[in-house]
Amino acid sequence: MADFPSKVATETSSPNSQSSQQGRNSLRGLAANVTTRMDVVFIRSLPAILMIAEIITGLLQWALIASANYTYVPAYGWVMFVAVTLWILTTILFFMLLFGAQRKLSAVPWPLTVMVYNGIATVLCLSAFLANAATVHHFHLFYGHIAAAAFFGAVVTLTYAASAFFSYLDWKDDRGNADTSTVPT
Repeated sequence: MADFPSKVATETSSPNSQSSQQGRNSLRGLAANVTTRMDVVFIRSLPAILMIAEIITGLLQWALIASANYTYVPAYGWVMFVAVTLWILTTILFFMLLFGAQRKLSAVPWPLTVMVYNGIATVLCLSAFLANAATVHHFHLFYGHIAAAAFFGAVVTLTYAASAFFSYLDWKDDRGNADTSTVPT
């Protein structure tokens, strides 16, 4: 206890200036980390382009359905659930791959995870598309919205199927590799 006062160094400064200086430094460091960790090569890859197409067409699909009075037909509850859930999950997955989550979470087998996700998304989108397309005739006032949503449902189903195919090829190529932390390309 006798050594305590001699080991303490005190400085006089205003608490606001020190905390604001630390805040600016941490924000600069955060911005530098974000820009250096963003995988620009991933954006130019085919899986990223397909994911961007899935995000855009999925957004158009559920926005068109949401703009119509879809509560009259019970099947559209399923269509909305699938469209919104997959849109959110695909957006999250896209940003995770864009910012290098596969390097931070190296225990996750990313090629297998992305392949399984795209396969399940393809099956769910196909079921939602079929439910949407089968019930378009029930809508007289919002026929154009629902028909356009069925079209975008078909497009998003095809993009998920293409993503599943390319994810399968990536997974098949990666099975013999011990390092599974690569971005699916």
